[in-house]
Amino acid sequence: MTTDKPVRLREGRSPDRLSRGVVAGYAAGSVGTGGFGVLPGLVLAYYLTDTLGVAAALASLVVIVPKIADVLIDPLIGSISDRSSHRTGTRVPLMLAGALGLPLLFILTFSAPVSAGPGVGALWVLVFFLLAASAYSLFQVPYIALPTELTGDYHERTRLVSVRIAVLALTILVIGAGGPELRDAAGGGARGYLVMAIGVSALMCGAMIWAVRGAARHTVTHADAPVGSLLSQYRDGFDAIRRTRAFRLLVIVFVLQALATAVMLAGAQYLATYVMGSEGALTGLFVALVGPALVVMPLWYRFSHRYGKLRGYVVSSVLFVVATALLTLAAVNAGSWIYGAVALAGVGYAGMQVFPLAMLPDVIEDDARIGGRQRGGSLSGIWTASETAGLALGPAVFLGVLAVTGFVSKTAGETVVQPESALTGIALGFSVVPAILVAISLVVLRNYRTEQESTHENVGER
Repeated sequence: MTTDKPVRLREGRSPDRLSRGVVAGYAAGSVGTGGFGVLPGLVLAYYLTDTLGVAAALASLVVIVPKIADVLIDPLIGSISDRSSHRTGTRVPLMLAGALGLPLLFILTFSAPVSAGPGVGALWVLVFFLLAASAYSLFQVPYIALPTELTGDYHERTRLVSVRIAVLALTILVIGAGGPELRDAAGGGARGYLVMAIGVSALMCGAMIWAVRGAARHTVTHADAPVGSLLSQYRDGFDAIRRTRAFRLLVIVFVLQALATAVMLAGAQYLATYVMGSEGALTGLFVALVGPALVVMPLWYRFSHRYGKLRGYVVSSVLFVVATALLTLAAVNAGSWIYGAVALAGVGYAGMQVFPLAMLPDVIEDDARIGGRQRGGSLSGIWTASETAGLALGPAVFLGVLAVTGFVSKTAGETVVQPESALTGIALGFSVVPAILVAISLVVLRNYRTEQESTHENVGER
């Protein structure tokens, strides 16, 4: 078993300290992953029901089927990434393919022919969203594996991921808030969505290529390491779920929390339009949820440096539960106080983003000790598949709540009056469901432990 910790640094630098260029390059990738992660979750369901006229139940299937397919594809991509890494010492080829393919497919997803009717529109979105999600995985899976190969230092990994999440927060603000604004500025409707997709795709493409050149090319992996069959490597990620307890628990927690935040994202436009009475209120909700990350990320990093990643993860998750529980009051009083409660959720959301990603490299090292070899790509494939499933289920769960509570779909230009039950469903779907999911994840997180986390706690106690 190879025990070297792969690190690529300039001469004269501390072996554990990453250069600013590498940190910035890695963080740039979040513009692509964040853009694709947030915008479809925010507007795709609304695009289907309120522009293409697709019924909520059918729209839920269109949103979830491509993501479910990726649950099977992502571990395969992780295996291919590991094979490339072991043979050539780089994960660049897959990342570059994703960086070039995703933007085009993202544009096509929002190019459905409205005049062809809801059925054709639903099929169009289903096909191109499936292809776009697959291209996203080509970039995302090897991208998630990079921190383990960039540094072996416990705190430096938190620094690397903290900067990335800060960029992610800015991305979510710019794309999450700016995307719908660009849509509306272009006149809304089908044309508005197309203009939005083109603008966002150009930004994502440039950022992902920067990540390939600025970070992926600077990793050092174990080239010429033994490579098994593709089938055996495909099984590696699932084997890690079975054998490495810390990985299994972290994946479960991450899926539950990804599902919780995806439900909120899917519900934000509906809450703004139907409960708060203004489509434009979406921008304020988004700023309130994501904006705090730009302020509190350095504080979460300091908290982690003093108390450890696990405690930071627990505290941030508790804050999120408290905030979303408060939001249940929106069912009876939809005032401006909602922005404050969402901002509190945003403080917790920031920690819920940075800590699991900073903990993943530690888990990959634990798995290498248990399994006898490094298989970061396979674990990243399982991780991305799990995240994909959570993000896919979020809009589907929220659309399911709409279907049960009597929500009425419409095409662009139509005006409908929603029943009171639908308004209550929107408010509770935005609040109660996320609160319950994150509360469950905290129960699971109680049993998490890695060698690095235990070592840090022992050092801290001294």
